[in-house]
Amino acid sequence: MSLEFFIASKYLKAKRKEGFISLITLLSVAGVTVGVMALVIVIAVMSGAEIEFRKRILGVEPHILIMEYAGKFSDYKEIEDKIKKSNNIKDINAISPLVFGQTLIRSASGLSGAVVRGIEPASGVSIIKGFTAQELEQKLGSSKKNIAITGSNLDQETSNNENSDKADTPLDRVFPGIIMGRELAKHVGVAVGDKVVLMAPGGMLSPVGQMASMTRFVVTGIFDSGMYEYDSSLAYINLNDAQKLMGMRGRISALGIWVKELFQSPQIKDSIIDTLGSPFYGRDWMEINKSLFSALKLEKTAMFVILTLIILVAAFNIASALIMMVMEKTRDIAVFKAMGATDMLIRKIFVIQGMIIGLIGTFLGTSAGVVVCILLKKYQFIELPPAYPFSTLPIQLEYLDVVVIALASIIICFLSTIYPSYKASKMNPVEALRYG
Repeated sequence: MSLEFFIASKYLKAKRKEGFISLITLLSVAGVTVGVMALVIVIAVMSGAEIEFRKRILGVEPHILIMEYAGKFSDYKEIEDKIKKSNNIKDINAISPLVFGQTLIRSASGLSGAVVRGIEPASGVSIIKGFTAQELEQKLGSSKKNIAITGSNLDQETSNNENSDKADTPLDRVFPGIIMGRELAKHVGVAVGDKVVLMAPGGMLSPVGQMASMTRFVVTGIFDSGMYEYDSSLAYINLNDAQKLMGMRGRISALGIWVKELFQSPQIKDSIIDTLGSPFYGRDWMEINKSLFSALKLEKTAMFVILTLIILVAAFNIASALIMMVMEKTRDIAVFKAMGATDMLIRKIFVIQGMIIGLIGTFLGTSAGVVVCILLKKYQFIELPPAYPFSTLPIQLEYLDVVVIALASIIICFLSTIYPSYKASKMNPVEALRYG
């Protein structure tokens, strides 16, 4: 053990005349502990929220969208093959054509605007959260198969233009399937098995202008993405049905691409655009949701700065305790200097003493924060009100964040020892012995 560390540890253990200094030391340790623990927990919650939002968004969004400046393109099969065969483009899991547009959904009890996406279930991609590729093909049908609904279920849906003998005939009729968001289904008042009518501006021209295209669908599924914006406005239908509804026969709105590494999406997107050239452009999931993730990152940074102030307050307590200790140990410092101790040795004594307090508080706070995060993630005993997008606190303990928090705490504690140790090293031994 070095001389400086030996003396510093003795000063911490010794019974002082001024018990108030010991109280300040304990409060300093407690302040650092509470500050570090709070910072670890809050940053873990913010990281968990970011990951949960990312999972939910990517549960309904492709990782990359490839589009054309004209808005629609038809030779998508050739483009898909070109992307797959390119040597510069790797780590792609799947590619699927997409059609999307604004529609009106009407049911027997409600009417609502919605964004309808046409997808190709046969592509083998699990596009909707909670549905496998096989379930999507079963619920939305393929290009040659739609959802069969018996005539007995269509009594109230029979058109006034149909003949009475046709209306009374219990023949099977075929309707395409639609999968709707949970909130959207509630708004229009439908459940699985009910029928809705979709209206879109893609009908034929008439003497009075372009007619709206209307198609009847049967609700074959309801999804819950966990994001109100999607659940209240999004519906999925088969790609061929969407092309007919939107008047886009043989054309699509975009190619959706799913990659193996999420954070490689920008580089893969750039490689695809370099391969395809003009007039194509791409957008990755980070770019599409940039405002949301930027807000989460800003909030995480703000919380780090705010909660670091707790550690800063504890650091002031460390500085106060050291200043009082310098005043109490005036005679000791004078004796050390008279015996030949250098200014550097005196500084080291008080720096080490302050760092012991900071290290103990940092260790206790980090340990307590990690334990609380593990318990919160495992047992989920803090439940949130229904208004929140999460039922319990989302926890994601990033060990890099924990290391950064611990290092920030240690640095702040070190800075708080500089002034008291400097004052102690500059003390005049003659004056200290005379008036000490």
